[in-house]
Amino acid sequence: MGGGRLFSGPGPVPTHYIQANTNGRLHPATEPSISPLNRGFLYGDAIYEVWRTYHGVIFAWEEHWRRLRASAKALHMDLPFEPGAILSEIRRTASAFRAQAPDKGELYVRLQVTRGAGAIGLDTGLADKPDFVLLVQPCPEIAPEKAQSGLRLSMATSLRRNPVESLNPAWKTGNYLNNLLCLREARTRGADEVVILNMAGEIAEAAVSNIAFARDGGFVTPSLASGILGGITRSLLLGGIAASAGIAGSEATILPGDLPHMEECFLISTTKDVVAVGSIDNIDFKVGPDSVASRLKAAFARAARQYASAHPELAV
Repeated sequence: MGGGRLFSGPGPVPTHYIQANTNGRLHPATEPSISPLNRGFLYGDAIYEVWRTYHGVIFAWEEHWRRLRASAKALHMDLPFEPGAILSEIRRTASAFRAQAPDKGELYVRLQVTRGAGAIGLDTGLADKPDFVLLVQPCPEIAPEKAQSGLRLSMATSLRRNPVESLNPAWKTGNYLNNLLCLREARTRGADEVVILNMAGEIAEAAVSNIAFARDGGFVTPSLASGILGGITRSLLLGGIAASAGIAGSEATILPGDLPHMEECFLISTTKDVVAVGSIDNIDFKVGPDSVASRLKAAFARAARQYASAHPELAV
């Protein structure tokens, strides 16, 4: 076979600069930084959280940190650092990013914690010590044409959401194969995102977002009991932001057969807050400036502005 290399290079280079911080060492994200024996790489034995900034301030810092601790506890993983120490590392990483990238907009901040490296084997006792990796990049934005028309979704038919009794979706772990494969199916049909059903055939969530539907002037979203991630944005909307805009929010069991009776659909996530959905397969939904989704997005923007004003200590 000659002397050719099995692999020709490190793979595609990101279209924008991503700053990394591995255990306190700053470096470009394209540069390898963890051992091949790292358990996050080998087994998905990791947890993570994603924050974003609004007006240059990390939003919902405490809420995300509580969820990170809950994920760590569920995986019997020790967090070897306090939130203040990680906040300092985020500031260092954000500063390094801005020194390299011309983008001056809002930031996406991802913290991944793995159980560490060690001898090959599933036994968690083989892990040496936890590792962390921080990634900072521009916060992703919805293309204007997508924001205007709404996202196209398609329902996964080949796989269901992994059940709570197996690998609880409420744990924000490094294992995303279920989401990835469901999204891949939807993408083969030209969709932007996927709608995943749970084992009971109920609507659960999208691959990387919670989902909600508007009807009769309010909105409804699947309950946590349906087996979904407890999204921070979802919680904040239900916890008072929606009410501040005069919109009632509730949880309910939602079946595919209910979709024709829904007026709107939208996705809820940390990085994009509220994003309108134009269709799920052959079912169309209302999208526009007078929609429930647009009113919720405006209310969320007001809340984020107030939060940024109240928390200058979280500026990065």
